[in-house]
Amino acid sequence: MPFYKKAYQKKQGVYYPQAIVQGKPVETETIAKDLAKISTVSNSDVQAVLGDIAGVMHTRMAQGKSVHIKGLGYFRYVLDTTGVKSLDDFDFQKQVKAVRIEFIPERTKLSNGTYTRALVDSDELEWIELSPEAKDTTPGGEDSDGDMEENPLG
Repeated sequence: MPFYKKAYQKKQGVYYPQAIVQGKPVETETIAKDLAKISTVSNSDVQAVLGDIAGVMHTRMAQGKSVHIKGLGYFRYVLDTTGVKSLDDFDFQKQVKAVRIEFIPERTKLSNGTYTRALVDSDELEWIELSPEAKDTTPGGEDSDGDMEENPLG
């Protein structure tokens, strides 16, 4: 069950629901164990393949390709850039501020003509409101000092 909290946006003066990530990310080892349980592939084989996927994806995207992982979606490089008014001032190295990876979930057309995205099945998600005072009770969610470690998705 995913969590949300009520967030206030000062600029617009409105409240809106904001998805909240709880605890530490699920690591590759756990995903590998879960995949091994539902397949004929061993945990170590799954971990070996998952461990190499980033390098393989980088190689293909560096060739100017997007990468499609069936059932998951598409990955490609995108640029964060600044513009210039004249072609004479165009300088790729100076204008590129960052290279990012864009992920677009795979979509499936439903019988009613609408689409659904991979990883999102709205009918099966039950969102739970997380109160502002709630503490993360996930085992291992705190470091040795009792402080939350930085979560790149939270």
